[in-house]
Formats: sequence, C-alpha cells, structure tokens
Amino acid sequence: MLLTVVAMTVVCLGVGCSTADATASELAGAMFGLAQSKLSPDNFRQVARVVPGMEGLLQAAPTGGATGRMADAATSAASSLLGKSGESLGGLASLAGPFAQLGLSPDMIGKFVPVILDYVGGKGGASVQSLLAGVLK
Repeated sequence: MLLTVVAMTVVCLGVGCSTADATASELAGAMFGLAQSKLSPDNFRQVARVVPGMEGLLQAAPTGGATGRMADAATSAASSLLGKSGESLGGLASLAGPFAQLGLSPDMIGKFVPVILDYVGGKGGASVQSLLAGVLK
C-alpha cells in the first residue's frame, strides 16, 4: 500500500492537505471501507489480498463523519458533482462526509479514486480492479 499512500500524499499536497501522510491513509481507508460495505465478503477479500496493511487503512478511516450543516453541504456538493439526486446518493457520494471531516471538498473525491484503482489494478489485475471500480463510481 506504500505506493498508494505515496501517490495519494502527492495528490493531497497538490490540493493543500495539511497532514498529507495521515490524510492519505484516512482517505484510502474511507474508500476501502466503502468497498467493504458494498462488496460481498469474498469479493472484498480479493481486493484486500492485494493491499498490504488493509486492516490499518480501514482503522485509519474517519469515523463519525461530518455532521450538521457541514455534512449537508458536503452531501449536496457531492450530489451536484456526481449528478445524482439526494435521495439516491450512495457510492462515492457517501465519502463526502469523511472528505469534509478531513477538510477536503467533495470534488477531491474524483482525484483520489484513480490512484486507488490504478494501484489495485496493478497489483491484482483487471478483474480485481473491476470489482473495486464497481463501488467507486
């Protein structure tokens, strides 16, 4: 996972994250947490097998999410950016809260997804990448 954290750290620095290494791990954890919640246990195991330190990343993910106006604004922005109504939000839009909690706008979600998908695809091949891509869209 080191390469993914390094790549995500570079993206973090480019968008102004203040604590890039920690933020990159938290963001990766949030994304993999979403995958874990959406994939079957067998499919998630396929993804987890190619990501060293998966348990640590999942534990690093922000908990509790943003609340109140911050969560509403983040969800609304994610909804607008992803072109979905608020009633049908799921997938990536559910990451708006964790991103907001880390001080990032929801439009940053799209910058991190390719980093995760490239890493998983490079380590696990197209079939594992496809599993993850199905939930990170």
